[in-house]
Amino acid sequence: MTKLNTALEQHYTPVQIAARWGCSDDCIRDLFIDEPGVLKITRPETLHKRRYVSLRIPESVVVRVGARLAA
Repeated sequence: MTKLNTALEQHYTPVQIAARWGCSDDCIRDLFIDEPGVLKITRPETLHKRRYVSLRIPESVVVRVGARLAA
């Protein structure tokens, strides 16, 4: 799948995937944080705020990881 197609497909949050898969959102973040194709929206650390990373996971990546875990 090309990057353009990935950008236009449905994206999920870790909370949405965790609800479907029946596990914690922390577990989902650990599974997907370094997965190719996952969008990482970051807010840098400042003097008074910690660094924050928000994940948006394309449907094709969810399917790929799910198939890998099921194998």
